[in-house]
Amino acid sequence: MNLIKLKINTKSGGYPLIIGSGLTIKLSKLLKENSINFNKCLFVIDKKIPKSIINKIIKSLHERKIFIHFFNANELNKNQLSVNKILEILLKNNFNRNDCLISLGGGITGDVSGFASSIFKRGIKFINIPSTLLAQVDASIGGKTGINSKYGKNLIGSFYQPSIVISDTNFLKSLPKREILCGYGEILKHSLIADKKFFLFLNNNVNKILKLESSLIKKVIYKSCTIKKKIVEVDEKENNLRKILNFGHTFAHAYEATLKYSKKLNHGEAVLLGIMSAIKFSLNINLLSTNEFALIKNHFIKAKLPIALNHFFKSKDLNKIISFMIIDKKNNTKKINLILLKKIGQSNFSMNFHYKKIHSFLKSELNN
Repeated sequence: MNLIKLKINTKSGGYPLIIGSGLTIKLSKLLKENSINFNKCLFVIDKKIPKSIINKIIKSLHERKIFIHFFNANELNKNQLSVNKILEILLKNNFNRNDCLISLGGGITGDVSGFASSIFKRGIKFINIPSTLLAQVDASIGGKTGINSKYGKNLIGSFYQPSIVISDTNFLKSLPKREILCGYGEILKHSLIADKKFFLFLNNNVNKILKLESSLIKKVIYKSCTIKKKIVEVDEKENNLRKILNFGHTFAHAYEATLKYSKKLNHGEAVLLGIMSAIKFSLNINLLSTNEFALIKNHFIKAKLPIALNHFFKSKDLNKIISFMIIDKKNNTKKINLILLKKIGQSNFSMNFHYKKIHSFLKSELNN
């Protein structure tokens, strides 16, 4: 069992993050080694997880009482109704704070499960086993939980740290190429906001990484997690530095909401489009140089990442996109807050713009 271990330390608590292959079938051993004890647990499992994997995981916890709730993980089900179903199981079976909720799935499953864990009896033990690349490098780190509403994405939620995160790279082998690209978007984001050397490494190895070459994938996940770890340890509740992790996300969340969270554009693809919008806007206001912009754009083209906004939206969608950007949770004035890029490896956070400025920019993008 070849593994890498990181320790995430926040003001509200520390927890281990373990990366490796074949980890989940040794779940009981990993929990014991990290002093995580419970008698009863509820698994919230994404329906797309192969049954063979589920059976092996359950078998490793044979000495504990186990309940299972299968979850149809998509943005439309990331809501209060799904949380209530989880709470009902916990209440009906008399779970207490020493019992445990285990999420097995991608970022949506983790967000919903983590939020339910945070509000059940003001906090039950929470274990996160992310099954997608996107969740392993981003959603499972930092304690953000949340659900969507008709007003927008992740407007209801909490900060709640897990007891442990176990990232098994074996899950990635069953993912379609589209899901791998989505996860890669967050890896790329981390390099852009914090580490130019890492970006250059990605630029030289992107095709091998997207093919999940074993010699690279654990290294890339570890590096990406390390960047996010350093940020959330300094600013757990997103009061200052952590805002840079929202790079591209104000655009992205509005894109998702405008399309009503349809399969046409999933979260990772929206983030990639949002990153491209953010770097184009950074160039537009003379914050980012032409050379740096070209380097990033060429990387998108090399990796065949989504780049053209007008492939997904028409001019008639513009007002709706802007309306969702205006009510984004990161805004604390009547203006729209954007995280932009000064240069690769250095972001510029908390820049506020009148909606008309962004409206004009997006209009030109959609008309190109």
